[in-house]
Amino acid sequence: MRFRKMIFWLHLTAGVFAGIVIFIMSVTGVALMYQKQMTEWADRAYWPQAPASDGEPLSMETMVFRLKETYPEAEPSAVVFYSDTAAPAKVTIGAGHTVFVDRYTGDIGGEGPASIRAFFRVMTEWHRWLGDDSRSWGKAITGACNLAFLFIVFSGPYLWWPRHWSWQSVRAVTWFKGGLTARARDFNWHNIFGFWTAIPLFFIVISATVISYTWASDLVYRITGTDVPVRGPRAAAGDTRSGEGKPIPDLAAVDSLLARAAEHVPNWRTISVNLPSMADDHVTFAIDEGWGGQPQLRSTLVLEKTSGNVARFDTFANQNTGQRTRSWLRFVHTGEYYGLIGQTTAGIASAGGAMLVFTGLSLTIRRLAAWLVRRRRTELERLRQSPVEEVSGD
Repeated sequence: MRFRKMIFWLHLTAGVFAGIVIFIMSVTGVALMYQKQMTEWADRAYWPQAPASDGEPLSMETMVFRLKETYPEAEPSAVVFYSDTAAPAKVTIGAGHTVFVDRYTGDIGGEGPASIRAFFRVMTEWHRWLGDDSRSWGKAITGACNLAFLFIVFSGPYLWWPRHWSWQSVRAVTWFKGGLTARARDFNWHNIFGFWTAIPLFFIVISATVISYTWASDLVYRITGTDVPVRGPRAAAGDTRSGEGKPIPDLAAVDSLLARAAEHVPNWRTISVNLPSMADDHVTFAIDEGWGGQPQLRSTLVLEKTSGNVARFDTFANQNTGQRTRSWLRFVHTGEYYGLIGQTTAGIASAGGAMLVFTGLSLTIRRLAAWLVRRRRTELERLRQSPVEEVSGD
């Protein structure tokens, strides 16, 4: 009993101190549930209405020429091609800026809806860094609160685990009951949401720990018996891929090698290419057969620029165990690894996490209020009795 009571108070304390941050991360997690699908759905308004799918697509040189007519200062660095013949090319022209270009006419469709991207950007900033501009203290707080959430997820099942198994005891923590007082209702809901979301929340929170801390990420590699990857310093903001200043892209290389990349992975959905410079010997294509959040459907193809021969072809299957596990943890956090079903499950679990915080804090406030009432009654009782004791003492 003493151990159970200690776990209870640690559980409650962790919830009180980390509850608000956990609530924010949970709510924003729900908002980000279908981010990729919603963004692409909104982008479709900028797709051409009548694509000339029967014609030949324009060359990269022509597309960039048309792009520069609208954006004279644009320096295209990457292009995303879709297998859908109705889709335009998505050209990156700066940090965080993309423009849609009709592949058959060269018409510029614009930069896509800014409002939905701004919404998801704000949700991401609050989910990861609590909206902190510098991100340092926000990341530290979310990481620490995530560790507290991990303890809550672990200790919760221990606390609601029935001492004596019966249908009534199981039903009390697995389904809603009517006609309860406010406190009993919160307790019932707290147990129910904890029971049904315990398993997905465990994977969401444990994967968030791996994402938040380098030591946790390195631990994944050590547990799987693989070497921890060497992390080099990030390139400075002003660095370029070759030489000084901005490298001149080799647009002809993209035209000649894109078809070869598409043939190499017939079921591709998107192919992204960083435009090579004249000095580059290879062209790298990031090929995706899914929506972007399924590493098992992504591959990297590196082709020799002059001959078109395959220099390297990296897939999820040929990664080592540590890399595959780390990638799995990254995308099981959002549920994307398992597609729409996984995303929906992660979103529902995040909503359950928000309800756990709400009902847990409500129970804590009610417990505190009841304790204050009892203490006040004890004080009043003592004050009423003290004069009688003084008289009897004389």
